[in-house]
Amino acid sequence: MASALMPHFPLLKFHTRRAKVTQRSAVSPRTAARMEESSPSAAATTTQDTVVQYVVLRRDLIDTWPLGSVVTQGCHASVAAIWTHKDDPDTLSYCSPPNLDSMHKVTLEVKGETQLLNLSEKLKAGGVAHKLWIEQPENFATCLATKPCLKSSVSSFFKKLKLCK
Repeated sequence: MASALMPHFPLLKFHTRRAKVTQRSAVSPRTAARMEESSPSAAATTTQDTVVQYVVLRRDLIDTWPLGSVVTQGCHASVAAIWTHKDDPDTLSYCSPPNLDSMHKVTLEVKGETQLLNLSEKLKAGGVAHKLWIEQPENFATCLATKPCLKSSVSSFFKKLKLCK
């Protein structure tokens, strides 16, 4: 009788170069998909077509403000960029229920406000939709976030920036 009360989960069988999942191993669909994505052939086809959102923070603020305040600035810019472009096909894909648990964000840093403003101008000139977050009432730029877009179409704007650590 106890087995009648136990939920039945289908057992999956996947073969990849990195890992082998047999019928006796229970792997979540998300883990299985990531395992398959990590294979060399899959990486070549999906890496450049990933929908990604870039968030760029100021290093000078990271060094002088409380961490939570800087994270909050990035969250403001991210949500504003998504909401402003909520009807865009890439944004709809990025925020769709099947993708909510696998969003891709890249958080980078620039030295200070001047570099952030310069990046914003380059993005504008290149037609890359983004939100430059201006903190009020101080009225200065703290960070920016792109709308979700294909990595292959925007990654060149961010190649010289460091990952935020």
